[in-house]
Amino acid sequence: MNGQRILVVDDDLHIRRLLQATLVRGGYQPIEATTAAEALAQAKATSLDAILLDLGLPDRDGLEIVPLLKKQSPAPILIVSARDATDQKVAALDLGADDYVTKPFDSEEVLARLRASLRHSLVAQGASPIVRAQGVAIDLTNRAITREGAEVHVTRKEFEVLRQLALSPGRVVTHQRILEAAWPYDHDKRVDYLRIVVRNLRQKLEPDPARPSIIVNELGVGYRLMPDPERVSA
Repeated sequence: MNGQRILVVDDDLHIRRLLQATLVRGGYQPIEATTAAEALAQAKATSLDAILLDLGLPDRDGLEIVPLLKKQSPAPILIVSARDATDQKVAALDLGADDYVTKPFDSEEVLARLRASLRHSLVAQGASPIVRAQGVAIDLTNRAITREGAEVHVTRKEFEVLRQLALSPGRVVTHQRILEAAWPYDHDKRVDYLRIVVRNLRQKLEPDPARPSIIVNELGVGYRLMPDPERVSA
């Protein structure tokens, strides 16, 4: 599955299944948690791109864990709750939630608000939603890559590696940081796989893969994505 990782926190099986189907249709990779404790554990152990959080959890009120989740992960938090009172929405947003959707919800609205939150998160991290380098355009929001206007197909691992580099264009990204994002459960065993993924990306993106100028190796440290001087796109 090629999508960004979205944690769905809800103890209602029907809602989880509905959100899972919605996210898969939108090109995302859903991860599930049914309690506050599970949500906090997932946020600590997994590289997440966003969190969809219900407030009525069995072990703890969802409002209580919003600031705790923010400490564990920089992922934007979208509240998806049946609580529609204004004071609940204000409280959630004041505690650090990025948006609030009330149940019953429209799946297209959830996807639209999720895309907006992901865009805002990228801007907050100092990254452009679209990073350009020598005819290559990396659209971080829509997970699309083009080379001279033609779409480039990449695997989930390839995109995740490229995404980590594009989040910090022009700066060195360490092997460890890339591995933790692309191989969150066994990154210590996958250094050789990282080299293979980078080699495959260079074959797909570089003008001359034998002399890479887009994804540059920093010997013993990591890799650097070399963007065009004017890399910010609207």
